[in-house]
Amino acid sequence: MLGLVKPRFEFGKRVAISLLALLVVLGGVACAPRASTGKLKVVATIFPLADFVKNVAGDKAEVITLLPAGASPHTWEPLPEQVQSVADARLFFINGAGLEFWAEKVVKAAASSDLVVVDTSMMALMEGALLTGEGDEQGGVNPHIWLDPVLAQKQVEAIAAALVIVDPANRDVYIANAAAYVAELKLLDQEIRDVTQDFSIREFITFHPSWTYFARRYGLVEAAVIEESPGQEPSPAYIQQVVDLARGLKVKGIFAEPQFSPKAAETIAAESGAEVLSLDPIGGADLPGRDSYINLMRYNLDQMKQAMQ
Repeated sequence: MLGLVKPRFEFGKRVAISLLALLVVLGGVACAPRASTGKLKVVATIFPLADFVKNVAGDKAEVITLLPAGASPHTWEPLPEQVQSVADARLFFINGAGLEFWAEKVVKAAASSDLVVVDTSMMALMEGALLTGEGDEQGGVNPHIWLDPVLAQKQVEAIAAALVIVDPANRDVYIANAAAYVAELKLLDQEIRDVTQDFSIREFITFHPSWTYFARRYGLVEAAVIEESPGQEPSPAYIQQVVDLARGLKVKGIFAEPQFSPKAAETIAAESGAEVLSLDPIGGADLPGRDSYINLMRYNLDQMKQAMQ
C-alpha cells in the first residue's frame, strides 16, 4: 500500500561510517591527534539532522541546514548559494536511503576535495532496521529513519563517529555530548511509549509514508497515505478509497503536512467527518514548538493524541 521512496543513487562512496568508526565513538579506537583550526564547517541536509549535529558538536562546529523551513526534501532543488555552503564545508551529513535525490548533484557541483560526505542511514541499515520495499517491485526503502527516536540514536552515533574522525582533537567533547544526547532520546522514546500505549485508536491516515518506522516502533498502524508518491496529487478515485477507509475505521483526524498543500486532506476530512491535523516530519529552528528534534517529536505526539486518544 505504501509508496516507498526509492534511492536514486548509491551514496557513501567518499566515506562509510562503519562499525569500526562506531567503536571510536564508544571509546575503542584511538585517532591520530590533529591540531584544531577553529570551528568545523558542517552542513546537514534537513533540520533534524542539523539538530543532531548541534547536540553532538556543541560549540565546536558551525552547522548549516541546507533544506529551508517549509520545504520538502522530496521536491526541493538547491540554489547556487546553497551549493556554495557545501563547497565551504568539511562535513556534509545526509539522511540517505534515497531521501535527498539531489544530494549527489550538490556534491558534484561543490567539487571540494576536502568534503567528507556521511550517509547517516548506514548504521540503521547495518542493524537491519530499514524497511525494504515490501510490495514494491523496484525494491525501494523508506528513508524516514529519524522519525523513530530509536533509529535516530543510530544516526547520532554515526554523526559522532564522523566528527571524531575528522576532528580527533575534540574527541572527548563529541563522545560526551553524544552520550548525553542519546540519553535524552531514550527518555523521549519512553515518553512516546507511555503516551501511545493509551491510544484507543491505533490506525491513522497521514499525508505520505513518513511515519512507517514510528508506527512500527509504537504498535500503531499507518492505514493509508494521501500521497503515495510525494508531490503527486492523488486521483479522485484514490481519495474516495481513503474516505471510505476513514469512515470504516472511524478515524477522528486526517494528518496533513506543513510542507505540502492540505487540500486533499481537507477533502477527505470533510467527507469522512474527521478533523484535519498536522504532522510535521521536518520542523525548523525558527518554528516555535518545533525548534528542536525533541520538541518536534513532542509536537507530533500531541497532534496524534488529539486524534487517537
